[in-house]
Amino acid sequence: MEIDQFSRTRLLFGEQALENFLSARVGIMGLGGVGSYVAEALARSGIGKLLLVDFDAISESNINRQLLALHSTIGKQKTEVMKERIADINPDCEVDIFSGFCNKDSRGELLPGLDFVVDAIDSLVPKVGLLEDCWRQKIPVISILGAASRFDPAQIRIGDISQTYMCPLARRVRKFLGRRGIRNGIEVIYSIEQPIDQYPPEAGSQQDWQGNTGRMRGTLGSVVYMPAIMGMWAASYVLRKIAKQDAPPLTLNH
Repeated sequence: MEIDQFSRTRLLFGEQALENFLSARVGIMGLGGVGSYVAEALARSGIGKLLLVDFDAISESNINRQLLALHSTIGKQKTEVMKERIADINPDCEVDIFSGFCNKDSRGELLPGLDFVVDAIDSLVPKVGLLEDCWRQKIPVISILGAASRFDPAQIRIGDISQTYMCPLARRVRKFLGRRGIRNGIEVIYSIEQPIDQYPPEAGSQQDWQGNTGRMRGTLGSVVYMPAIMGMWAASYVLRKIAKQDAPPLTLNH
């Protein structure tokens, strides 16, 4: 057997799956705490083509949870840092980047030619718009929902959007998709843990700028392992689907 950087992956998935990985083109929308881990896992697994989409630059507050965030990378574009990192992991991986927003104006250019989409967007409107477009165009997609304000990785679940509960972001996504006539058929990763209360009195009213959009959003507490685990689950889902080796669905404990 050929020994190369994918030899262990080949032993697990088989030669045909590796060929499937090599020919696949996967889009990762968002390179924050979740998306950066997805991109790394797919690159290390032999996915041949990646599209990386993120508008934002790395900031110091990202260091507690985002793979790309180091003191040496503060101020750099996430897409550019991720592309450089992937080149050192798998030089044969073809990486395209889009350092802008995945929104209604750009999705028409971003989605064609993708075999799979990973939704790691944390803003509601572009997230729902992406999911709707993927659903209508029959592009396989996995969406990651709220990872912040939670401690317990044992309460992470995967299932159809119609099965979700407890997660406030899932509730809003269901509502917005429902208005568009979409009530199921989108696989999501979410947590059934009750989110902790935010903004303790000593913290004041914490808000930060959402990149360069001019919009304000609340600052939510986070820890490195929650988005990392959700990102790895998403990568697992993508790889098994592309390999056509689906694992049995998880049993949800309602």
